[in-house]
Amino acid sequence: MQAFLSSSSILANPCPRSLFPRPSTQSQLLLSSVSGARTNAAAAASARRSSGRCVATPASSSPAVAAVATDVPAKMKAWAYDEYGDTGVLKLDEAVSVPAVGDDQVLVRVAAAALNPVDSKRRMGKFKATDSPLPTVPGYDMAGVVVKVGSQVKSLKEGDEVYGHISEKVLEGPKQFGSLAEYTAVEEKLVALKPKNIDFAQAAGLPLAIETAHEGLERAGFSAGKSILVLGGAGGVGSLIIQLAKQVFGASKVAATASSPKLELLKSLGADVAIDYTKENFEDMPEKYDVVFDAVGQGDKAVKVVKEGGSVVVLTGAVTPPGFRFVVTSDGSVLAKLNPYLESGKVKPVVDPKGPFSFPQVVEAFSYLETGRATGKVVISPIP
Repeated sequence: MQAFLSSSSILANPCPRSLFPRPSTQSQLLLSSVSGARTNAAAAASARRSSGRCVATPASSSPAVAAVATDVPAKMKAWAYDEYGDTGVLKLDEAVSVPAVGDDQVLVRVAAAALNPVDSKRRMGKFKATDSPLPTVPGYDMAGVVVKVGSQVKSLKEGDEVYGHISEKVLEGPKQFGSLAEYTAVEEKLVALKPKNIDFAQAAGLPLAIETAHEGLERAGFSAGKSILVLGGAGGVGSLIIQLAKQVFGASKVAATASSPKLELLKSLGADVAIDYTKENFEDMPEKYDVVFDAVGQGDKAVKVVKEGGSVVVLTGAVTPPGFRFVVTSDGSVLAKLNPYLESGKVKPVVDPKGPFSFPQVVEAFSYLETGRATGKVVISPIP
């Protein structure tokens, strides 16, 4: 990471050329200018730049974060890539235009963001057929403070602390301006008020994972009194499947797999049976389950331990009948529904102990995520 930064013009020049072209060479969608309400802030930012330095407003959990719309700058710091590839395509850009806010959207000053495996797959070009145009600011998950609201927004106001997954569909036209930036624009219906008892870093790691866990359990027809086996129980999604199955859906029995050092974590999350996959083959065990939720890509083995008439939810890898796969739909009402469980402590966010990673460590964070060894969520905080 240090080698990457030291070779970058970002450090040599505090106001580097942006990956994002000027409006005359790029669509207005990509570089929407700040509205007239921000004229004073833009002028102030210009004055600061003329002094020979770039000034970025830091994210914070203090009341100062809740800036009024006229305090929003014209430009922001953001991580971006203008070609598909490995982590080397990621560049820190200090001159990305702050996205415009639609009538049904809020502008959020991002305090923390989280990475997901789909972020890596998208950056590698696996979904280019339905992706937004390049260059792209990656990131789906975020937590922060509302600094501007669209004319049709009803339930949110400036100063509200919110969290959410900013693209309704992960793979179908995801936002070009993602959450790995100082600001992001998101539809009101996709976010919820942040649970009061957790911080921004913890909240940022929840949306995509908890919505995936919840939707998967619902699609599987999971309900009170049923049993479930979670494959990959210590991961970002798996750790929440365990908790939701037990605390929200009323599971009669929860079993989960993990490596030896993570078995105690599974038990602390509510697993009745913690299976060490390095020592035991779960598919050879006599126990059968109403639902098997496969978060690691072992669908061919998962179908061997599901009861007749049961369901196998597969998030990655091959799907073997009766297994099925789905793509989560972002929904702020789901977050709002689950907030009481988070605020009561019945459901807890799990942030990987190596983090949170700082904003300049995004490349390092992606590299760690892609080892597949993270516990819970890989979080970036504070931003910038």
